[in-house]
Amino acid sequence: MSAEELKRKVRKAIRKRAKEITQIGDQIFRHPELGFKEFETAKLVQRTFKGLGLPYESDIAITGVIANLEGKGKGPTISVMGELDSVLCYSHPYADKTTGAVHACGHNAQIAAMLGVAMGFVDARIMNELPGAIAFMAVPAEEYVEMEYRLRLRKDRKIRFLGGKQEFIRLGKMDSVDMTVKHHTRSGKSERKVWVAGTNNGFVGKAIRFKGREAHAGGAPDRGINALNAALLGIMGIHTLRETFKDSDHIRVHPIITRGGDLVNIVPADVRIETYVRGKTTDAILKASRKVNRALKSGATTVGAKVEIEEIPGYLPMKNELEMSKIFGENAKRLLGKAAVKQDEHKTGSTDTGDVSAIMPAIEPSISGATGTGHGSDYKIADKEMGYIIPAELMAMTVIDLLWDDAANAHRIIKTFKPEVERKEYVRYWERLVH
Repeated sequence: MSAEELKRKVRKAIRKRAKEITQIGDQIFRHPELGFKEFETAKLVQRTFKGLGLPYESDIAITGVIANLEGKGKGPTISVMGELDSVLCYSHPYADKTTGAVHACGHNAQIAAMLGVAMGFVDARIMNELPGAIAFMAVPAEEYVEMEYRLRLRKDRKIRFLGGKQEFIRLGKMDSVDMTVKHHTRSGKSERKVWVAGTNNGFVGKAIRFKGREAHAGGAPDRGINALNAALLGIMGIHTLRETFKDSDHIRVHPIITRGGDLVNIVPADVRIETYVRGKTTDAILKASRKVNRALKSGATTVGAKVEIEEIPGYLPMKNELEMSKIFGENAKRLLGKAAVKQDEHKTGSTDTGDVSAIMPAIEPSISGATGTGHGSDYKIADKEMGYIIPAELMAMTVIDLLWDDAANAHRIIKTFKPEVERKEYVRYWERLVH
């Protein structure tokens, strides 16, 4: 069959499952779970793979799941990914009342679309026309939240990195994968558009602890050392640095105080802050990070406190592979029209897909379908066909283009790709960055 015939078959198969795919996306939306806690969502993925007759491996990086679909012979393996976790937004009307978790970033749509691709290929029975394999991956913990919880997991040796795809790389689950295709839902206007070939900031994380000395806050504050004042001075120091960051580096620093003291009547002696230092390039991130540390230390010095700064691997800058992006864009033009496809810009948010893009060709185009503000209380999948079904079709069509004709496109892209980090050096690379 020609590539176009294969695409028609897989699209038809996906459309036959449209109601089921939509129900999966909606079900995940109604039952949000935070990173490394996505046990029920992972079970749903496992049940779906089992129903499709796909052998799978589970409990990867705590909750991750991988199923493989083999082709007719040797060839590249392409991963199709979706993210299991939600974000925190207590004010969202559909937030979990206990945890504050809510799918206000569209990861429920990612899992639905990834499973839609699996359904399409299995039902259309076209892998006997294509070489290589497809690895369907449900990955935990893309949202870099609850740092203290994840640092406890790391202390207990359950994880080493705080992001799910990073753990997949560390555990060797990406070793047999040659390239990655996934997508991200974009929120905003109610429209039907696709954005390709953009870039994202990377970042390093910091867990900061200011140590002072307790004293009676009313009776003898002079005997104490106020760690909260040290932290506030550190934050103000970061603010004074902002004009020193180059616009072209897209630096973002946004600290939060996660512990401000124990009792109002005691001089705070244990104050904790979490922050990212984001930037467009690794060099820009590290330069800004050194400035931030200087400000934090100055705050401690001013009041005589001590400060501990734990540097934590964040995410590497995201770079969409341009040839894969072009293939994805051409498929989007066929489905939605030429005017619907846009060249993406640099985004100052971050994703652990950046780490994947550093070791192999990878794409994460943005697809509309949601309205409201990402991570905000008004976010929702407003156009479910655009949110769940069309991404599945576009990813499936792109995989076919990559593997068709003895995987000519895939082989060409893999051959010319220059990794930022060699896979075997990935863990040591991050260790060098944060130490």
